[in-house]
Amino acid sequence: MIGGAPDPIGPSPVSTSDEVDLIIDAWARVRPDIDFAALDVFSRLRRVSRRLDRVRAQAFSHSGLEIWEFDVLSTLRRAGEPFELSPKELVTATMVTSGTMTNRLDRLVERQLVERKADPRDGRAARICITPAGIERVDAAMLDLLAAEESPLSSLTRTQQDQLADLLRVLGAEFTS
Repeated sequence: MIGGAPDPIGPSPVSTSDEVDLIIDAWARVRPDIDFAALDVFSRLRRVSRRLDRVRAQAFSHSGLEIWEFDVLSTLRRAGEPFELSPKELVTATMVTSGTMTNRLDRLVERQLVERKADPRDGRAARICITPAGIERVDAAMLDLLAAEESPLSSLTRTQQDQLADLLRVLGAEFTS
């Protein structure tokens, strides 16, 4: 219940304590003066995030991609025809440094998943274009990812998944300020 009203998400599908409950209970015994509500949420998010990283790495490996490769290729794929962006646009979208992006692009060019082309508007600038092999690889990786991520969500109804996504969107906004 939240504030005396029925919980809008419904009853928790987990009926036993988890490792976070054990940690919080131990802390509460030695520091009963502290409110551990934030730890209750963020410890679970961290543990879910670590597990999700493993699920994603495994899903991408089926398509022969690393997580960072999927990140760059999917950014280009989502850009739509002609599936190209500037290196600066890729840096912004993937939230890495320009040096990291240069290294990543060099490796993707070597694997023939992207190619550098001269920008027709500015010959000194480059455009990064995903190759047909890159499109094939990232499309397969997306299907593998969706299949892998469906399983952990199967204990939630579609409504609960939507509510969770909404709550995480609100929480995520707190970190962009």
